[in-house]
Amino acid sequence: MKKLFISAAIVLGGLTSFASTSPITSSIVKSISIQDEYTEIKTEEVPSAVTDALKKAYPDAVLNKAYKNTASQYKLEITVGDKVGSLYANADGSWIKK
Repeated sequence: MKKLFISAAIVLGGLTSFASTSPITSSIVKSISIQDEYTEIKTEEVPSAVTDALKKAYPDAVLNKAYKNTASQYKLEITVGDKVGSLYANADGSWIKK
């Protein structure tokens, strides 16, 4: 009789562990990547307002490459001394932080 109660307790205890469900957590991660499509242009095609702003802000800078997007924003790859970097500007010569 004792064995019957013990086996019933073990069976019922085992069934309850299968009946319990663990909480399902689903995390949805949305990432939005906005990438402006810049097309390479000749450095001579950069507006004078942009080149004047570049000369004023970085007098020793050398303009290596220039790119333009559909919103008339310019990406300038420059070299100052031994450092290489990119700057972004509007057509009127105002700088854009990206």
